[in-house]
Amino acid sequence: MEEELRDKKAQKEYYNMIDFVANAQQGIPKICPCGSITKETVDEDDTYDYLPGKRYFICKDFENDGLHFRQPWVTAIHEEVERLKERYHERTIVL
Repeated sequence: MEEELRDKKAQKEYYNMIDFVANAQQGIPKICPCGSITKETVDEDDTYDYLPGKRYFICKDFENDGLHFRQPWVTAIHEEVERLKERYHERTIVL
C-alpha cells in the first residue's frame, strides 16, 4: 500500500514536470525547468538531408526524457518576435 502511494506520488510529480516544460517553451529559453542553463547549438550531423546545420536552444544537461528543453532556434525566435510585436502594440495603444 505504501509503495503504491509512493509510486503514484512520483508519477504525479513526473507528469507535473512534463506540464511545466510544455508550458514554459515559449520564446527564447534562458533556464531549463531542471535548473540548468540553456545554450545555442548547431546540429552539424545531417540528421535529415533537408535540414543540415539546424540550430537549437538546448539544455546543458539534456536527456531525451521530456523534462529538458530542446527547442528549434527558428521557433524560439519567431515566438519572441511575436511577443515583442504584441508588447509594442499594447504600448502604442496606451500612448
